[in-house]
Amino acid sequence: MNIPASTAVPVVLESRTRDRVLQAISEHGPLTATALADELRLTVPAVRRHLENLTESGLIDERESTSSTSRGRGRPARSWVLSEGGHLALESDYDHLATETLRFLSAEVGPEAVRRFAESRVGALEVRYAAELAAAGSDTAARVDALVTALTRDGFAASARPVGDSGSSSPLTGIQLCQGHCPVQHAAREFPQFCDAETDAFSRLLGVHVQRLATLAHGDHVCTTFVPTKAELSTGRSTR
Repeated sequence: MNIPASTAVPVVLESRTRDRVLQAISEHGPLTATALADELRLTVPAVRRHLENLTESGLIDERESTSSTSRGRGRPARSWVLSEGGHLALESDYDHLATETLRFLSAEVGPEAVRRFAESRVGALEVRYAAELAAAGSDTAARVDALVTALTRDGFAASARPVGDSGSSSPLTGIQLCQGHCPVQHAAREFPQFCDAETDAFSRLLGVHVQRLATLAHGDHVCTTFVPTKAELSTGRSTR
């Protein structure tokens, strides 16, 4: 059925806005309707309409905000994260083929072969990113920003935010590096070697000992890596 020209543009714009809402949740979730409206410069009612559609489609999940300041003493503000279905919607049949291939490799050659393959794959990214991070200088925050830019360009929907007290010397002060999408999430569920190799590469690229706190492969809504900026340790293999 042909869509009249008079209605085609609104339909396309509506679809694009819906995709923008989904992308924002993928990159920065959990997000409230108000935060999404501010981020995308939309009205709250418009955002809520898209949230309802995405929820009905099974692409996002609702959860209550843990922030104590979000709604005072009243009902906690609702926020949204990408659902399992949302992540699966971004996957292709190639993911299943890759997983089957890795299973065969592990069975025929051994788990060590899978680890070497994961390190080789991440190593190629590391070589490409190394020059960009070197150009950012020695400041950890600047290097994280460069890494976020590189990861986002390659489809990882990366972001970063400071955590802890910047005026403190606590080792818990640093930067939280997040990845809202993982191109190898399907395979990494069964083969954590991919997460391990990536975390080690981040340590080498940033020159500090980073720690992986959460992963999409383990069912979290985002991959989270803690990058210390105080009492930094020398580069080495990260703890997980």
